[in-house]
Order: sequence, then structure tokens, then C-alpha cells
Amino acid sequence: MQFNYCEFAGDESLVLSTKEYSHIFKVRRVVVGAELNFCNLKDRKIYLYKIESIDKKEAILALKSFENLKESSTSKIHVGWCVVDPKIVEKHIAMLNEMGVQKISFVYSDFSQKNYVIDEKRIKRILINSCEQSGRSNLMEFEIIKSVKEFLRIYSKSVVIDFSERYLENEDKIDSFLVGPEGGFSQKERDLFKSRDIFGLKSPNILRSETAVVGICGKIIL
Repeated sequence: MQFNYCEFAGDESLVLSTKEYSHIFKVRRVVVGAELNFCNLKDRKIYLYKIESIDKKEAILALKSFENLKESSTSKIHVGWCVVDPKIVEKHIAMLNEMGVQKISFVYSDFSQKNYVIDEKRIKRILINSCEQSGRSNLMEFEIIKSVKEFLRIYSKSVVIDFSERYLENEDKIDSFLVGPEGGFSQKERDLFKSRDIFGLKSPNILRSETAVVGICGKIIL
């Protein structure tokens, strides 16, 4: 773990309780006098705190010093990911965060099952844990968009990943792309792509949505 997350990191003192308390003091067995790094994932600073006291329900920490962190996410990649099973999203989103993806838009397309609901609080918890483990100093942004049409209106320069003989190559400079759900895009949605750049993938097999997203991000970023 590179640091611990706390939204109040930067204050002269921290009071830890509930989940943070249990993990640090019951699981990791940290003791009074030890020093811990904390980050709020907003100001790109890391704060060093010393544990002043521990009781049965909370601990008090005092700020000792801080330092600026280097930008850990140099990528400006924005992913439009049409909504799939949230379990699939939760399984892969930490990987995308570690790669340095800047933002993900979860888009409800015609073939997205409407009963799939993205749990925003759970996604944020996964991203925070990913940042603690990987050392990324800023939280990946994410949002939910109600339709492909709305996504294309907001992100007018985004390209589309679909069946095409124009393959995405390493030299293609893109910073925003849209990937369809299981079952792909509807014809109604494809009619919206007429003025868009559409790229295909060279894989001889039909890729799952999550495979396409991770593969494209890896190709662009890594």
C-alpha cells in the first residue's frame, strides 16, 4: 500500500474511526508512535501523520509534514463504455484506474439491460483502494449518461469502436472512444455514427466489451 486515503488529509490532526480504524489498527496492527502516509486524492500531496493515541473506537493522528506528488496519471484517455453487467465493470475498473485512464462515461445504449445499475459509491470505493495500492494520486473521474445520442452530443470528437476495416493503429492519436455493450450497437445508434470516425480491431475473434476497453486502453497508454 502506497498511502492511506482520507478525505481530510491535510488537516493538522485526523481522527480515524469505523472502517479506516479497523483496517489500520485491527488488521495491520499499527501502534502508537508509528507514522503513516495519507492522501486526499484531490490536491496531489502526500501527508505524513504520527499516531498520537489509540483507544477501542478511534485513533488520533498529528500532521508531521507533507510533500507534493508527481502527476501519476499522464494519460488523457476518456472511455465511453456502454453499460454492461456491473460485476464486469467492478472487476475491470481498478485495472483501468492503474493504467491512468482519466475518465469513464457509463452510457446506457439500446442494448444495455436497463436493470443494470452502476453503484457509484461502490465504484468510488474500488477506485480509492486502487489508488492506495498503485500510488495514483488523483481519482479517476466517472459519470453516467442516459443514451448514446447524448454521449455523442457531449463528446463531439469521440471516435467509435465498431466493426470496420479501418483498424485502430498505434499511430492513431485518439483521446476519447466509445465501445458498445454485449450485442453491440443498434442500427438506430449506428445511424448516428455517419459523421464519426469509426475504428475496428484486428482481433480475429469477436471481443467482449470489457476486453475491447482494456485492450484499447493498453494499446494507447502502455
